[in-house]
Amino acid sequence: MCADGRCEQHVEPLDPGTVPAAASAEGVRRRRLLTAGLGAAAITLAPMSFAQAAQAADKKSGGAPAAGTQVTSTITGTLDTGAVDFVYLPVDVPEGVQKIAVSYSYDKPSVPSGVPANSCDIGIFDERGTALGGHGFRGWSGGARTSFEISNSEATPGYLPGPVKAGRWNVVLGPYQVAPQGMTYQVQVTLTYGPKGPSFVPNYPPQRAKGRGHSWYRGDCHLHTLYSDGKRLPSEVAAGARAAGLDFMVSTDHNTTSSHGVWGEYAGQDLLIITGEEVTTRNGHWLALGLPAGEWIDWRYRSRDDAFERFSRQVRRNGGLVVPAHMYCAYIASQWKFGFDDADATEVWTGPWTYDDEHAVSTWDQKLGEAVRTGKQWLPAMGNSDAHSEPQVIGLPHNVVYADDLATDALMDGIRAGRSWIAESSAVNLTFTATGNGKQAGIGQTLTVPSEAPVDISIDVQGVPNGTVRFITDEGQMHQASIGASGTGTVTWRTTASLAAYVRAEVRHPMADGSAGQGNTMGDALMFGPMAAMTNPVFLVGKVK
Repeated sequence: MCADGRCEQHVEPLDPGTVPAAASAEGVRRRRLLTAGLGAAAITLAPMSFAQAAQAADKKSGGAPAAGTQVTSTITGTLDTGAVDFVYLPVDVPEGVQKIAVSYSYDKPSVPSGVPANSCDIGIFDERGTALGGHGFRGWSGGARTSFEISNSEATPGYLPGPVKAGRWNVVLGPYQVAPQGMTYQVQVTLTYGPKGPSFVPNYPPQRAKGRGHSWYRGDCHLHTLYSDGKRLPSEVAAGARAAGLDFMVSTDHNTTSSHGVWGEYAGQDLLIITGEEVTTRNGHWLALGLPAGEWIDWRYRSRDDAFERFSRQVRRNGGLVVPAHMYCAYIASQWKFGFDDADATEVWTGPWTYDDEHAVSTWDQKLGEAVRTGKQWLPAMGNSDAHSEPQVIGLPHNVVYADDLATDALMDGIRAGRSWIAESSAVNLTFTATGNGKQAGIGQTLTVPSEAPVDISIDVQGVPNGTVRFITDEGQMHQASIGASGTGTVTWRTTASLAAYVRAEVRHPMADGSAGQGNTMGDALMFGPMAAMTNPVFLVGKVK
């Protein structure tokens, strides 16, 4: 919370383009929001008012402020370490405003190694309010930008164009980390008067592209642009998806849907672009995949706030998917704390293979065993690049999904059903089946056979030179075999439904010493080479003759 009650305000009518001089004013009061419809603790400062400036302009011009007139207000304050998640700065916007511009800064004192340094996000809500999941959201840039502008015709990436209506807006600070010395911040708001100008017309992407009917489609479902903290333009992301041999991609900028309105220009019959969001909470990140274009999902809650279920339902109502992302990411607030009861799938492989992914796959495999034991719905695995900028590779990894068509709803259905596998690149291909008693099942399907009937598990692999195939069941790894230098091979293993409740496959690269590896991960000692591909399971159900 604030260390003191001091916040400075300065309001002065300005000629267009003029920079305001610094000045101080009396301190303002603040109040703590304990509930107020918000999922996380917050404080609200006293409102920043521009009425005085508007009145001064009225007297000067004999009427409303002239078009192009600018007024600026500045507020400063200090936050202690352990501050609340959000600080709301109300801004009373008068009639006749064409544009609102906000800039902010905060100090960054040195801290010892291992101690959090100052880090503060920013966003804004309009006159419709700050209620959790409400309609007032107008943009978020996290810590990626120090300033933004909003008008009816355009907005800084991360923010939503639209009219700047009169009423109480709220600039929102998110003190992500606060150093032991505290955080001193400054926020400057500039209003520009004038006609609102033409409305922005969004160009949303279509929900269907030219597919191959019932087929396997490749797609990266976790990608960022400069509309949040990425460095790539939407055009560059789309080009990267095409270069990676993908059929579809999902736009998942952090906590904002502002990029949705530009993707239509870059979609095509050869690339389906699906709208989504990475919902970045203080207790982990999750992907909202397949959102209706323009639909925003709130992130202002923790696991203890009992709000995640509400927003997961919002995503599902429109056919979307809820996918926890990079559950073991070491960055602050990134590790997953919400559990998996309200998830449709989980991201177990994010970007180049690391120890985090090894642990995520292990956790997911435990969840498979739990589903078999309890009869609950099992949780499919996904892999995505989470690519933000060069040299991060779009499509490393990506999902290969069996769907009825290259369409948003069909792909969401395929992922939800677990009819998918994960590949490091389009150079990798595989077919994975279980055959027994004259029947066959593939990835995400169930094979029902007599309990003791032989079941042949088979995988055909292409594109992994000197790779290693592992077959893993609810008892652990049960079979391992190598693929030759050509990278192409078939591996078959026989089991029964009485011995294996499910079988899944992994294809690994050789270890650094060229060996295939063996066993499981032990601490930080990786016992297998990096993943090249992995499948969702085939389930085996035994029946008594």
